[in-house]
Amino acid sequence: MAENGNILEMKNVVYSFHTYGGEVKAVRDVSFEVRKGEILGIVGESGCGKSVTAQCIMRLNPEPPGFFEGGAIMFNGKNVLEMSKKELRKLRGEDIGFVFQDPMTSLNPTMRVGAQIEEVFLGRTDVTKQEVKEKALEIMKLVGISDVEKRYKQYPHELSGGMKQRVMIAIALVSRPGLVICDEPTTSLDVTIEAQILDLLLELREKLGMSIIMITHDLGVIARMCDRVIVMYGGKIVEKGTVQEIFYDTAHPYTKGLIGSIAKLDTRKGERLQSIEGTPPDLFFPPKGCPFAARCAYAMDVCKDEPPYQYRLSDEHSTNCWLQHEYAPDTDMKKKNAAAIEGKKEGEVKADE
Repeated sequence: MAENGNILEMKNVVYSFHTYGGEVKAVRDVSFEVRKGEILGIVGESGCGKSVTAQCIMRLNPEPPGFFEGGAIMFNGKNVLEMSKKELRKLRGEDIGFVFQDPMTSLNPTMRVGAQIEEVFLGRTDVTKQEVKEKALEIMKLVGISDVEKRYKQYPHELSGGMKQRVMIAIALVSRPGLVICDEPTTSLDVTIEAQILDLLLELREKLGMSIIMITHDLGVIARMCDRVIVMYGGKIVEKGTVQEIFYDTAHPYTKGLIGSIAKLDTRKGERLQSIEGTPPDLFFPPKGCPFAARCAYAMDVCKDEPPYQYRLSDEHSTNCWLQHEYAPDTDMKKKNAAAIEGKKEGEVKADE
């Protein structure tokens, strides 16, 4: 682990895809850290870069057509972008687990459940076949799968949706990784099973002391699960902070729009829900300025022409928004304690004096 206590640090990561239509700038200068034992949420609407960012951590995106244009990904002090194929296999098999979005399609329908959990240990000579089976049965019990000897021999089609997701979590945790990435792990589940899976993840975090990255578009999941939150839009981070700061001291119009679109308990029947007008930016041709400017009710001329500075609002809370500039008009989004971090060029910052 890094000396500062961070298990993972992403530093100015830029990731793009070559396509027939041109180059897609999917992740644009993204930086954040994950601390030991915390749950970090990444939230945003579809296409904002959440899943691509998560898959960059383990280099799961196909290369080519994908490629890194810059940055570093430090896991326990080692740069993932400089790892050999052997080191990457260890990273994916032992150090980081990944729970994919849809258990219905992520599991191999032709393999028994036990064999899929044990695949993590393929190629390892430090464990016997019997030890591998014991580890598989142990993790199945830990994630709440009943009658594990029977489930071990079954095929995915013989399991319910919630049970399949527990198998996916078992696969991610069988090697006791320090970090688990959950990419919308409850999307295809009903609300009762969703609550069970979220409770399970919280319980496992306490038992195993692991860190979790929770990727979702559901702010309810964020509020329930996370310690800190990153809000992404157009391949960039637009705001980050603690859960309390993001929900109750919102500093970016996009975050405000996301929170405003949630149905409240006191919403009357027939009342129209709020929405964010417009469409996300075209990442074949990303906007010069703020990616949210075209949809923002507060947008100024500078928002369309210049990328916003990052403004620090507290030790944990920061936002990339021109509304925090000292010359910006007073609005309900402007914070009195905003301190600018001015970018001379991408990746180099200094305190604004």
